[in-house]
Amino acid sequence: MSQAEDVREAWARVTTWLERNDPGVFATLGGPGSQEAIDRAEARMGLELPAPVRQWLLVNDVDVDERPEFPGSLVRRGCEVPVPGGTLLLGLEDIQRVYLRQLAMERMEPSEDADHPLWRQEWLPIAADRDGLYGTFLDTANGTIGTWADADLPEEGVLASLSALFHRAADLLEGVSTGDWSGPGAPARPLRRDEPHPEGEAIRRWAHAHGITVNDRGRIPSHIRDAYKEHDQP
Repeated sequence: MSQAEDVREAWARVTTWLERNDPGVFATLGGPGSQEAIDRAEARMGLELPAPVRQWLLVNDVDVDERPEFPGSLVRRGCEVPVPGGTLLLGLEDIQRVYLRQLAMERMEPSEDADHPLWRQEWLPIAADRDGLYGTFLDTANGTIGTWADADLPEEGVLASLSALFHRAADLLEGVSTGDWSGPGAPARPLRRDEPHPEGEAIRRWAHAHGITVNDRGRIPSHIRDAYKEHDQP
């Protein structure tokens, strides 16, 4: 079975359950996407979408149908499907918006460790919270799934594929235990616990103690990181 067929089968589990049990969320999945819109998105992002992503978006694109938006948020629509690592499944427009914001932030303020950046050009967001502070991405270079959270280190290789992500979502909807899954949705390695990154938390505590304004979530500016490191030197 091809990767695109794997995704079609996994996504069908999700949509079938929603249609039968949660028609409200099912109605927000959107209608079929278009190849032309995908081509435009690729040109805008400078990124070629893998065949499994194309297959999924051609079946359902959350952003296709007209419905209320959240204009003050990075994610303006989104669908409340229980995807590990993200609260809202993204449509094509929101995928582009989150991707370009994450890429711009990394380019404007590059990660200190070039081998472990907070965002890579080949990462495609699949799900995110309303503000894009955390979510789930697909690595277009190898097809695996990872998670990100601003100011914390991303987790790569959390699941083996997009079909794995959708099988996991279907398991959550169906109330099936995901611990023994050994099919196409097998994890590349165990899912991480959603814990704050220790260094980021230490920097925030230090900043608050010294009267320095820093957001409780989000990327910590480099000048605050530098000040913390200078202060922490013996």
